[in-house]
Amino acid sequence: MTDMPMENVPWETGGWLNPPEAVQHDGDALLVTAREGSDFWRTTSYDFVHDDGHGLLIDFPDEHAVEVSFVLDYSGTFDQAGVLVRAAEDAWTKAGVEFSDGAPQLGGVVTRGVSDWSTAPVPEWAGREITIRASRSGDALTVRARADGPWRLVRLAPLDPARQWRAGPFCCAPMRSGLTVRFTRFAIGPADLSLHDELLD
Repeated sequence: MTDMPMENVPWETGGWLNPPEAVQHDGDALLVTAREGSDFWRTTSYDFVHDDGHGLLIDFPDEHAVEVSFVLDYSGTFDQAGVLVRAAEDAWTKAGVEFSDGAPQLGGVVTRGVSDWSTAPVPEWAGREITIRASRSGDALTVRARADGPWRLVRLAPLDPARQWRAGPFCCAPMRSGLTVRFTRFAIGPADLSLHDELLD
């Protein structure tokens, strides 16, 4: 995927969905401490609904993309951080890295009434800065990720273009207290030109 021009979003521009336990500025970075038990999930397999994860959100219009970068330095079960794209409590997508089954897992959860979950292990990403990119175009949301390398396609998900969407960095700590995520960048810009670069030739 060809890199697109992106404009940094000042942290104070976003509004918190479920304010976290603590927020601290460290230079250009934002340190976010999640509340114990925080999560986003609806029903599937686990038979519970959680809608108390932390998201720092801005308006996310059509034909735009957001990028969020953070340092993958957490290792508690189900610790997670990345990008949240949300219209309502039953219409959202979260994508990023979640620690599960003993390793960091790159993946996403798409919720339309109920949630699904897809993962892929990325143990080599531990300790590195991760960037998640969510690109909105028409009825589709394209999610990509990278760690100092080429973009990887994470998810192509449906998105209702008639709804009002917001997006930004998120984190959750379903199983413990003390998770602090170092977010290093939040940016917005134009949507991806194509799902596959070769289609642009």
